[in-house]
Amino acid sequence: MGDMSLDQVSENYMDVLKEIGNIGAGNAMTALAQMMQCKVDMTVPQVKLLEFNEVGTIMGGEEQVMVGIYLAVEGDITGSIMFLVERGSAKHLVNKIMMGYGVSEGDDFNEMEMSAMKEVSNIITGAYLNSLSTLTNMKIYPSPPDLTMDMAGAILSVPAIEFGAIGDKLLLIQSQFYDEVEINGYFILIPDLESYSKILASLGMI
Repeated sequence: MGDMSLDQVSENYMDVLKEIGNIGAGNAMTALAQMMQCKVDMTVPQVKLLEFNEVGTIMGGEEQVMVGIYLAVEGDITGSIMFLVERGSAKHLVNKIMMGYGVSEGDDFNEMEMSAMKEVSNIITGAYLNSLSTLTNMKIYPSPPDLTMDMAGAILSVPAIEFGAIGDKLLLIQSQFYDEVEINGYFILIPDLESYSKILASLGMI
């Protein structure tokens, strides 16, 4: 099964991935609501298997400025995870969490805001990984997150190089959540192929 490609991902498996997406997004929103101390609503996450070059377009174009969090995944499965959110939305999130304290003017982030954004991303990615871990009964450990702010195309070029060795499709989970502002979060899971097989096996699908 080590030579399985993402093109062979079955409909059943997509359903399972959607389930992981739903549970992960739900857990993430609960954690986020506690952190922001307010009610956070969310729409049902969209789960798509995409060509890598389609991802930037979905995010509003490759020139859209995003805040991106990238972390490696280790343990029973290996690969990487990205969480991307549009810069204005990220600023709103950070402002809410910091209650306006220490927030800079304009679009750029100061050190304090970057630190708060890392914390938000840790919680969101941790919630997704916990869901995957619970459903598959596997141990999954994230590395410390690497945060960057750039155009979507530039941020995505980093995993694109790594991903080129695996195939040309990836799993994108798009979550919309909102308090008074609608926020689009994009969660990209890039397990290596061996890990896809392990996930399937753990779910009794192969």
